[in-house]
Amino acid sequence: MAFQSNGPVMLALPPFRGFTRRVVLVAGGVGLAQIVMSIVAGRLYSDLVSRLMLGPGTLIHGWLWQTVTYPFVAMSSLLSLLFALLTVWFFGSRLEDDFGSRWFVDYFFAATIGGAFIACGTCFVLGRWVPGLNVNAPITTAGLWPAAMAILVAFAYFYGDEVLRLYFVLPVKAKYVTALYLGIYLLVVVFSGDKFGALLALTNALCGWMFLKWVPRRGLRYAASEKWFGMRNDFHRDKRRRAAKEFEVYMRKQGKDVRVDDTDDKKWMN
Repeated sequence: MAFQSNGPVMLALPPFRGFTRRVVLVAGGVGLAQIVMSIVAGRLYSDLVSRLMLGPGTLIHGWLWQTVTYPFVAMSSLLSLLFALLTVWFFGSRLEDDFGSRWFVDYFFAATIGGAFIACGTCFVLGRWVPGLNVNAPITTAGLWPAAMAILVAFAYFYGDEVLRLYFVLPVKAKYVTALYLGIYLLVVVFSGDKFGALLALTNALCGWMFLKWVPRRGLRYAASEKWFGMRNDFHRDKRRRAAKEFEVYMRKQGKDVRVDDTDDKKWMN
């Protein structure tokens, strides 16, 4: 994995706070709880995890909560979970500090939820021709790595030339590290391995990139509120213009020539 470095060998530990801390604590806590539950109540563990993991077949039947729960369910080794948690911590904290918690929350869930729907839709479209993505087979996946890939994409987008320590050793720019991991996931989708999990990581990265391109820096809620107020203002503006036209017709019938300036509906011209 890649981590930020202040020098040749020094490891810079970022602050542990905000939404990044919540994601790390929840995912880590759920991972530890899964280990205990698998030992104490294996059958209950299997049934619960199957409901929280993401699967195209279950999602289409209304299990929409899976688009939110799958990042927090650990299905890989403990070491893989540890590296995913560190990735979210190191890079997510930097993004959250620079752009705010509201922006980071919007970005995280836009990437993970949007990526889940796109990945499942791709399985329904291409699964017949791509082994490992066929929805007729019970394919499921979970884990924090898809969200971590979306965070890496955002980090590379804003700080692409910043040098990272790949596996604590190799100095590589952030944009090249991100491209390397995306290429690995693409190879997994094409050839072998957890194809659905790799596809989910790619679609998370894609949704993250679209968010960065098209959503204002203030986040989705700001964009939605701006859109709503813009539509409301357009409605009232059209309403005032219709009233002005009706007023012109009425005054014309009274023998007076009254006109309303269309360029600024606050000005009335007699």
